[in-house]
Amino acid sequence: MTLKETKNRCTWADSAPDFPHYHDTEWGFPVAEDQRLFEKLCLETFQSGLSWRTILAKRDSFREAFQHFDIQKVAQFEEKDIADLLENKNIVRNKRKILAVINNAQKALPLIEQEGSLAAFLWGYEPDEATQPPPPETQTTCPESIALAKELKKRGWQFVGPTTIYAFMQSMGMVNDHAEDCFMREEIDQARQEFKRPSRANPSK
Repeated sequence: MTLKETKNRCTWADSAPDFPHYHDTEWGFPVAEDQRLFEKLCLETFQSGLSWRTILAKRDSFREAFQHFDIQKVAQFEEKDIADLLENKNIVRNKRKILAVINNAQKALPLIEQEGSLAAFLWGYEPDEATQPPPPETQTTCPESIALAKELKKRGWQFVGPTTIYAFMQSMGMVNDHAEDCFMREEIDQARQEFKRPSRANPSK
């Protein structure tokens, strides 16, 4: 039997050859590293209007092109760097999105200085587990994703709408949106229980 035949996954996870591994090893596990969180926000920016399959297939090329999404380095990208990115056939060559990623890196720096880390700020918007969560795979936004998107836009971030932010929350483990019968749901619940939430140095929420 194949792995697909022996395990129940979220429906989307079997829709592309590279999705099962991503689903089983990454999607929904809580993340506290600034660089990984920033990378996912950037990739969500590039996904806007496209499929995640397209972005996932190009992820290694995105990492190489954007200095592995080192926030300090991306914030310093100049005209030559932008020109090089627009010539890079291995990534999505959308100038507005490229400029948004650079802009967001620049806006992330004062946020990190204020809050202690990007992770601490973002996890401050984790949906409240005390409330009754909606059934998995039934919504594309939540009050917290709407509030976080609003705050990021207020701080000058771009391409960070509520739907984009909710997709980010799903993938980075801020909510467990694995289907009820998905074999990963229980493991993600356990990972979230054991996860140490980063604390904010100067909460402004």
